[in-house]
Amino acid sequence: MEAIQLQPVRANIIYPNRVNRTLKISQYDITDAEPILSRREVKKLPFIEANTKEVTIEHLKDDCIVPVFSKDNEITISHPNFIESIWEAANKVFSNESIDMPEIRVSHIIKGRTPEAIHKSVKELLEEDKTIYYERMMFCFEIPSIHEDINGNRLNLTIGGVRAYNHENLYSKKGMEKFKIFIGFKNMVCCNMCVSTDGFKSELKVMDVHGLLNAAMQLFQGYNAAKHLYYMGAFKDSYMTVHQFAQFLGKSRLYQYLLPAQKKKLPQMLMTDTQIGIVAKTFYSDDNFSLPDNQREISMWNVYNLLTGANKSSYIDNFLDRAYNATQFADGLNKALHGECEYSWFIQ
Repeated sequence: MEAIQLQPVRANIIYPNRVNRTLKISQYDITDAEPILSRREVKKLPFIEANTKEVTIEHLKDDCIVPVFSKDNEITISHPNFIESIWEAANKVFSNESIDMPEIRVSHIIKGRTPEAIHKSVKELLEEDKTIYYERMMFCFEIPSIHEDINGNRLNLTIGGVRAYNHENLYSKKGMEKFKIFIGFKNMVCCNMCVSTDGFKSELKVMDVHGLLNAAMQLFQGYNAAKHLYYMGAFKDSYMTVHQFAQFLGKSRLYQYLLPAQKKKLPQMLMTDTQIGIVAKTFYSDDNFSLPDNQREISMWNVYNLLTGANKSSYIDNFLDRAYNATQFADGLNKALHGECEYSWFIQ
C-alpha cells in the first residue's frame, strides 16, 4: 500500500489551567517506536464493563495465537500490532506529551488445541496443548498532560481502538481489515468515554500496520480538541426538566418499536432498552450525575454522563459507535431544549 504523506502542521490543543497552547508537530518518519511497557497501576473503574477482562500486551503476545484467513493462510493484523501502531502514532503526533500505558480489555475467548493434542480427552489436556485468542479487543491510553476541567470533572485526552474479528470474513482470502480508532476525552470521575465526530473512525480499512499508522496520525491531526471541549462545556449551562427527561426516557423506549419508515424520520438512537433502563436508574442513584436533591432540573452535562455511563454495558464491538451516538444525542437534545427541531420528538 502506498504510504500517505503527512505534512507538518500545527494543532491547537486545550492544556491545563484553561490556556490554549500551540503544539508543534514535527515531520513524521515511519520508524520503530519505543516498546510499550504494560506494567501499570490497575484503575479502579474500567472504561468498559460488559463481559470483558483486563489483560496485558505480554499476554496477547506470548499466550495467544493469531488467526489467519483460511483460503490463503495469510495472517491477520494481530491485537498487539494494532495497539503498538496506534501507540507509535500517538508518540509521533504528541511527542512532547506524557502518555500513559495502554489499558487493554478483551472478550469472547476462542479456544483451540495444538495438532498433537487433537485426540486427547479434555481432562488429559496440558496447558501447552491449548491455544486461545480473543475475538474482540479494546484498548485506550491517556495523555494526562492534555486535560481540562468541566463542572469539577477532570477530562484527560484519551486515544484508543477496537478490533473485532467477528467483523472479518476469516474464511476468505486476505483483504482489507477493519478497525475502529478514536481520540477524545475520558472523564476521570467515572472513566466515561467522550467521543466526537472528528475524533472517531467507525470503520477503518487497511491492509497492514503501515496503513494503520498513517490513518491514526491523520485522525489525530484532524481532531479539534478545543471544539470538542467547547461543546461539552456548554452542557453544564443547559438544563432539562424532570418532565422533559421522563419524556426522553419514554420516547427512547418507544423508538425501539417504531416502524422503519417512522424511524427514518428521526435521528438514530443506538442505546438498547436495557441501557435506557440503566439511565433511568442512575438518574436517581448515580453518585456523581443523579438529579440533585430537591431540584426539578438536571444539567445536560449530567444527562450526557448518564448516557455514556450506561454505554459501559455495551459489548466491545458496539462500544465506540454507541459512545459517539451518546455525544450526538446529548448535543441534539441540548439544541432541542433551545428550539431546534431535529431531536424535539424525544422531549415533547
